[in-house]
Amino acid sequence: MFELKWLWQNLEGNRARYIVALCLSVVGSSLTIVNPYLSQRIVDTFIAGDHAGQNLATERGLLIALCLGMIGFSLLRTGLAYLTTMQYEISSQNMMYNIRIYLYNKIQGQDREYYDRNRTGDLMTKMTGDLDMVRHSMAWIFKTIIESLTIFLAAVIYFLTIDVQLTLWMLILSPPIFVVAFIFAKRVRPMYIDLRERLSQLNTTTQENISGNRVVKAFAREEFEIAKFTEKNVNYSVANKKAALVWLDYFPYLESFAQAFNVILMLAGGYFLMHGRITFGEFAAFSSLIWAVSNPMRNIGIIINDIQRFFASLSKIVDIYYARPAIVNEHNVTESRRYEGRIEFEHVRFKYDSATVLDDLSFTIEPGETIAIMGATGSGKTSLINLIPRFYDVAGGRVLVDGRDVRELELDELRGNIGMATQDVLLFSDTIDGNIAYGDPELTEEEAQAYAGLAAAHDFIVKMPEGYDTVVGERGVGLSGGQKQRIALARALAVRRPILILDDTTSAVDLETEEHIQRSLRELEYPCTKIIIAQRVSTTAQADRILILEGGRLIEEGTHAELLAKRGYYYDVFMLQNEGIGRQVTESGQE
Repeated sequence: MFELKWLWQNLEGNRARYIVALCLSVVGSSLTIVNPYLSQRIVDTFIAGDHAGQNLATERGLLIALCLGMIGFSLLRTGLAYLTTMQYEISSQNMMYNIRIYLYNKIQGQDREYYDRNRTGDLMTKMTGDLDMVRHSMAWIFKTIIESLTIFLAAVIYFLTIDVQLTLWMLILSPPIFVVAFIFAKRVRPMYIDLRERLSQLNTTTQENISGNRVVKAFAREEFEIAKFTEKNVNYSVANKKAALVWLDYFPYLESFAQAFNVILMLAGGYFLMHGRITFGEFAAFSSLIWAVSNPMRNIGIIINDIQRFFASLSKIVDIYYARPAIVNEHNVTESRRYEGRIEFEHVRFKYDSATVLDDLSFTIEPGETIAIMGATGSGKTSLINLIPRFYDVAGGRVLVDGRDVRELELDELRGNIGMATQDVLLFSDTIDGNIAYGDPELTEEEAQAYAGLAAAHDFIVKMPEGYDTVVGERGVGLSGGQKQRIALARALAVRRPILILDDTTSAVDLETEEHIQRSLRELEYPCTKIIIAQRVSTTAQADRILILEGGRLIEEGTHAELLAKRGYYYDVFMLQNEGIGRQVTESGQE
């Protein structure tokens, strides 16, 4: 019942239309008994009745009326069927449109942990195939159920008005059919749940392979990826066949029972006809409506098959529909204000699942200060910066921006004051100008070019086929890693935020380009607190302070010269990167 309540809830705005469609289904299906009744009248009055010849001579007007009535009701049923189908389609499509928008917004509002737990391919399957299965159920399966049930009941009631005993003989096969259908439904439902899961795995493999195609080709792993895809495809195919074969196990029984209705009619109906219990017209009515009893019984397996698919798909959609993020963006309207850019970490602890990533981390960044963060891989650098815009919440301690705990700030306001260029660069399938202006759609072309110049991107952009109008992205023109990093940096600079976070954004550029970028960052025209994650000493040397992380703890802190004097981790990195001239620079720095 939960599923039906959920559907009814999401039919808001289309409920009246759907109810009209259901009513039209009942009316149109009920009219199926009209033509058999009229044919019964024709047979008994003009063909096989006691006074058939006389009536044919004297009641021709009635015969014409009955024939025209059959034609008229056939046309009426056709028109109703068309109108009914349109109402089902419009209401189901409108419902799916609304649900798809809601689900998309829901996914957009989830926190980072949700994306860590859910695969992209799985989410895509839910937003496409599963949603379409629900729409198909609303437009066709429920329609088929209502119409089959109405036709069956209308036929049975009509049969009862003709002869109760013959009707009971006709219905003797109904109980075993329902038993077979119940057993089939109970067996097949878990199979369709497994089938949807295997489809999600197949889509995930496909999505990962396409998005990571460059890596696949770089390592010549095409055969491995083909084998992996083939395995998932085989698993899905086997599950699909298994579910289909279950239906085929029960199909002969249901089909045999459905065909047996004709046998019972021939035997019992023929016996009653020979003994004068029913007329030829009534027998003809039974014959013309026998499909109204046998077809619903024959279709019951197909209906159950599709219903199980529907429940399996709906359960996947409901997972998204009722997902609740731990970090909620309320989108409350607040007075727009620009932060000063003061950031404090007070005894911060952060865990990812059960693993401690940051432990008792404390430091303060003053407004306008440039802070560089260094540390070995896995030391917690990226986790640290993800706590500032509150992509994740701390497990202990506090992260404060302008003296307020980030958990007390409206997310729109907090993130609206932070510009980020992440380590994993993503460019949208848009023009270069559109990518740079992504955070500020009002950005003029001249401003976009200016920020591209600050990021050392302007020179290579103007050499591209269409300059700033060149389309980039997964299916656009290829860009090098350094070019992508510079466009991402221009995008972060263009929003002119008081806090700028750069996660290793110059790792793929040459030293000359890096020097240009560092100079641009020092000479920004707007006040800005800068947090830069880097592994190059050439990047960190000009920072006001350098923080060194190890195992989630702050082990060193100071300026370039101070850290060199300590001869710790920073000194070792400096020596490795400047082994030839390290001693000379060290001595000059100490002076």
